[in-house]
Amino acid sequence: MIPSFVLCEGQPSRLEQIIEPSVISNLFMGAVLVTKDGKPLVDKGYGYANLEWRVPDSPTTKFRLGSLTKQFTAVSILLLEERGQLKTDDPVKRYLPDAPAAWDKITVFNLLTHTSGIPSFTDFPDYKTSEATPATPEQLMARFRDKPLEFQPGDRWQYSNSGYIVLGNLIEKVSGQHYADFLKKNIFEPLGMADTGYDSNESIIPRRAQGYSPDEKGPRHAGYIDMSIPFSAGALYSTTHDLLRWEEGLFGGKLLSARSLTKMTTPFKEGYAFGVFVRDEQGHKVVEHGGGIEGFNTHLAYFPDDKIAVVVLANLNGNAVAEMGRNLGIVAIGGKVVLPSERKAVNVQRATLEKYVGSYELAPTVKIRFFFDGDQLMTGAPGQPSFPVFAESETEFFLKVENSQITFVKNAKGDVTGIVLHKGGHDRPAKRVDGH
Repeated sequence: MIPSFVLCEGQPSRLEQIIEPSVISNLFMGAVLVTKDGKPLVDKGYGYANLEWRVPDSPTTKFRLGSLTKQFTAVSILLLEERGQLKTDDPVKRYLPDAPAAWDKITVFNLLTHTSGIPSFTDFPDYKTSEATPATPEQLMARFRDKPLEFQPGDRWQYSNSGYIVLGNLIEKVSGQHYADFLKKNIFEPLGMADTGYDSNESIIPRRAQGYSPDEKGPRHAGYIDMSIPFSAGALYSTTHDLLRWEEGLFGGKLLSARSLTKMTTPFKEGYAFGVFVRDEQGHKVVEHGGGIEGFNTHLAYFPDDKIAVVVLANLNGNAVAEMGRNLGIVAIGGKVVLPSERKAVNVQRATLEKYVGSYELAPTVKIRFFFDGDQLMTGAPGQPSFPVFAESETEFFLKVENSQITFVKNAKGDVTGIVLHKGGHDRPAKRVDGH
């Protein structure tokens, strides 16, 4: 079992019970902070910042943030707007005049809200072979600037790391400072975020975690990415405590005017505002975002009306972080979460279970498989650990290692045609793609 670095004494709270299954199953290593009115409800580290040296993760461990970086980029744009140096309604070409003609109608607002139509360079076929090679901001833009738009600006929403790379370039052009320097001077230093910065492959950064990826045989070192590549879309590092300073400073009026904060947190399409998703959780407004980068997954949520912050930072890739973050938020606002250990398993005949054996496609490159290990029905994805699944009925199943449920779907003839994966408040259908 992965040990935990404990800052809270006594019996496990309901919040800690949310975290424990993923820790026990070796699906989560990292740090978790949940606060209300600035007071900690959970403040712990789990597992190791370095597995080889057995250095524990703790609340002072520094983690790569991935796309949590985007909200810092968004605030930087709004700071420049407040200073009269740009306007979010302006065309991007006002500040980047050499941008291609296809970008004529793209505004800064479109970039902030993922409605520009610029394709995300991280989806390109050559991305995995190029992410280890250093690039300047201009060289990054060159990777996608001449690609056709995927839709007309403002027409649709589609997540684009490219759009936030453009915003980083814009920040540098307008401010006359490097992106990292602008954030340090205008955000990190004013908020006292001494443990936050732009990550580096060369620098010695005390208390920085090593990133790991899951494997059938256990965690392995994550693949290499040069930190010039994620740039203003995902290159920052931080700690749980510094991210609390960020949330309290942002929503406490220490950075932006009330008008700018309202603009930042007003969703445009698909619940997305400026660098954050804004949604309702059981009648409570929540402003949140997740992040994923080689070796790290992150979740940051703030309930402004409740003054509740949820920070989950992991140095082991996987899906546990998003689910854990949402469930911690639900419990913190007084909602109910049913834990896997509280579900009752029933016996289902082997002949029925055998009908579920096969592969199911969640996405073109994401398949999950159901198979038998002895008499136990198991599930897993290629190259990933596999886990037992347990029946609540003949068609409803659950995992004990994480709070996920599966519904097997049948047609009128009784043939199994797919599944619905219930996870993190979302229902994801997957069609059956083969029988075994």
